[in-house]
Amino acid sequence: MARRRNPYPGLIVVALVPALILGGCWRFADGKAPAAVEVTSTDTPAVVEEPVVEPAALTTPLLSVRRSPAVLARDVNLGAFTAEAEAFLPLIDDTSCVALSVDGQMVAGSHAELPLRPASNVKIITAAVALEVLGADHTYTTEVRGTAEGGVVAGDLYLVGSGDPLLSSSWWNGPNAKYPPFNVTSIETLAQNIRHAGVTRIDGSVIGDASRYDDEWYAPSWTDDVRFSEGGPVSALLVNDSREAIDRSSNDPVIGAATVLTEALAAVGVTVAGEPGEGVAPDDAPVVASVTSLPMTAVLQEMLTTSDNNTAEMVLKEIGVKAGGAGTREAGLGVVLSTLQSWGVPTDALVLVDGSGLSDDNRLTCGSLLAVVQHQDIADPIGQGLAVAGQQGGTLSDAFVGTELEGVLRGKTGTLYNYDDGTGGKPAAKSLSGYVPVDGGGAIEFAMLLNGPQVAEKVVYRPIWDAFGDLLLTYPSGPTATELGPR
Repeated sequence: MARRRNPYPGLIVVALVPALILGGCWRFADGKAPAAVEVTSTDTPAVVEEPVVEPAALTTPLLSVRRSPAVLARDVNLGAFTAEAEAFLPLIDDTSCVALSVDGQMVAGSHAELPLRPASNVKIITAAVALEVLGADHTYTTEVRGTAEGGVVAGDLYLVGSGDPLLSSSWWNGPNAKYPPFNVTSIETLAQNIRHAGVTRIDGSVIGDASRYDDEWYAPSWTDDVRFSEGGPVSALLVNDSREAIDRSSNDPVIGAATVLTEALAAVGVTVAGEPGEGVAPDDAPVVASVTSLPMTAVLQEMLTTSDNNTAEMVLKEIGVKAGGAGTREAGLGVVLSTLQSWGVPTDALVLVDGSGLSDDNRLTCGSLLAVVQHQDIADPIGQGLAVAGQQGGTLSDAFVGTELEGVLRGKTGTLYNYDDGTGGKPAAKSLSGYVPVDGGGAIEFAMLLNGPQVAEKVVYRPIWDAFGDLLLTYPSGPTATELGPR
């Protein structure tokens, strides 16, 4: 993948000397082992077996450093990569930052402790904490509750929100058609499950229950230009991001969800007498049917790949429910901060006010963001959930196309345009953090936050991204892990 440079034979020899000494000791000890004693039994006839042909043995001693080729390749190549990185750093001015490492070993950085607007790179933090607090196997189960006898619900049927951010109709293509939702939970399946439970008629109404979370639909710092169109309303009961139809939105996400289920029930032959409403299900109301989401790993993959803001905000509130004592944004953020501190991530300069990065008030440093990336791994659910350069359906679909990073680099993008509102405007933001896999195992980890006027415009940030991509492709410049592996 990388451009090749001169190898470092001297470093390899120095690294091999201790291993050769240890390997010689091992061979000496092996030669002193007692010979095997052959025991022949006269009671049972000997069984003649076909000789087993063993594969050719590796000649590399057991204790050779070649048994850890990825580590050896990293150590041999790190110096040259650091020099290449230092040559790139002047492109990052004092309004932006960058930091990168290889397998957690720092390579270079510029303004890495400067707090900046991270935009959607906040989602990396939300996802990492969710994986820790909620767990990879966490699922959301959306229930309908009521009393059904003889196929009839005499009163209301309650649709109880579980915080599932991906509850969707088959026709919903997401707020951005370029990045349609996937790994969704089907509202039609829930309607079918109700019908399969024997329900044919509801004499009352479908009543939405969103009591699991608070009723703050939008973070207070979100500006009007991002509300609804980019994020929100945030509710424990949300279907199709509060769209009742392709061309119709709901003024209330809870009533909107009840409306969508009412229509889905009609499609499977269940009649509903009353109009959709909103309320809280009685504690003793039995469960009639339910639908369960895919596990948290799939939810986070959808969130990271498409940069789904509603998913991020609802996951943040679920973190609050699980470990913060309440389904609120504030409770979730408290858990996020304490979790980062438990990981040893520097938090003194951090300001987090939402889970998606939509707010202009969020602040992260490249150093702290890189620490979170390092805490994860490219092979873990976070790394595997990131968008892939040049692959459709993700926010990196048009980035690094035609380069050796296409189909290889995994990253989270972030964008805040912050267009001039007549008062001078605010700096825009363009961010990119993630991984590039390394031959033989391991990865380059990186975090880059660009802030400044018009920096979110492609003509401004793309030259910097392209130069950064060229930098990433210089590693390794010497022998790779495959070349240094056992022989």
